[in-house]
Amino acid sequence: MKYERFEQLSVWQTGIDLSVKLFALTEDRSFRFRGDIANQLQRAGLSVPNNIAEGFERGTREELITFLYYARGSAGEVRSILCVCERLVAFAHLKSEISDLKSLAESTSRQLRAWADSLQNSDIRGQRYLTDRSRSMYKQRESTQQFLAGLKATVAANIEKRNEERRN
Repeated sequence: MKYERFEQLSVWQTGIDLSVKLFALTEDRSFRFRGDIANQLQRAGLSVPNNIAEGFERGTREELITFLYYARGSAGEVRSILCVCERLVAFAHLKSEISDLKSLAESTSRQLRAWADSLQNSDIRGQRYLTDRSRSMYKQRESTQQFLAGLKATVAANIEKRNEERRN
């Protein structure tokens, strides 16, 4: 699937969920008078979807990859802060929420890494470099791959059908 807007990206949506849940967590009274930990957690959480959005809008594969790694770094920062919170007695009653948020941040990080890896192996340089000719070539290649996949499935089905007939 080709994404036209960053809002369509599941990893961006996951990043938004992470941010919203972090804001909800930091509403707990335990975050009062604990320095700037709530603000830092909120800012790190917001950095995840914001970096995804910024990279997506930049228009080049290289910049997108760079911003995906910034987003990964922010997800790591969220996990690190949550690890500190886990060790503070003041947050003991939030243990389950903190654990869930660490898992969500880690899942987000894995998604970002997988996307960055796939982009690094892509021959598409990004929207900024697309011309009518390169778009046409990309669509033709995609169409060819779909045709070959369909052909392969048809051949496999025919072989299976023949094997079934032979067994009967």
